[in-house]
Amino acid sequence: MSQDPTKRGLIASIRGNFIAGLAVIAPGVLTLWLVWNVITWIDGLVLPLIPRGFHPQAMVGLDVPGVGVIVFVIFTLVMGYFTKGLIGRTLVGWGERIVEAMPIIRSIYNAVKQIADTILARTAPTFDRACLVQYPRPGIWAMAFISTTTRGEIGDHLSGKGDMVSIFLPTTPNPTSGFLLFVPREDVIELDMSIEDAAKLVISAGLVYPDTRKGKARNMGGTQGASIPKL
Repeated sequence: MSQDPTKRGLIASIRGNFIAGLAVIAPGVLTLWLVWNVITWIDGLVLPLIPRGFHPQAMVGLDVPGVGVIVFVIFTLVMGYFTKGLIGRTLVGWGERIVEAMPIIRSIYNAVKQIADTILARTAPTFDRACLVQYPRPGIWAMAFISTTTRGEIGDHLSGKGDMVSIFLPTTPNPTSGFLLFVPREDVIELDMSIEDAAKLVISAGLVYPDTRKGKARNMGGTQGASIPKL
């Protein structure tokens, strides 16, 4: 027995309205969920370090979220101001010398410190620009990010290979992991799209890509005739 066309149309309409509403609600809900989890995570780390008598619940009778974040921000500002002075720099240097005497902790601390210095201290973007590189074999192209021109000991060893660049090839959908590759510049196709647009392309597994005609990201789902940016 065939289903009533009117009933099928009603179900399709309800499904379409639900998907349209979900597309509007989901970004806001996920953003609020992420912000809330960050706040509660920082509160969970900071509040146990504060005497219980100074907790919001003990002072005003309410569990106010975000107090730990405020305390963390104030503490960070004070530490930043303090470490700019002679006494602060001396204490930091003394603490780093203690850490250097601990084999395992030293390696972890130095790695984290180098990453933090690279990300927080640089005024230029972390990556130079987005690019395409053949990976994992010739004929297959992958999205990557140009970091710097290869230099140092690695650059010296590869000096006979021509102009080399260091690129980061992220994984999908988690771009925080990936591979560091040293590739001849002539084998890399540099793209005009921004780092943000390239990151959206990686995170969405190719569903969202920049439209060069409109200069903004575009969703492939339900879009006909969308073109890939010309290289």
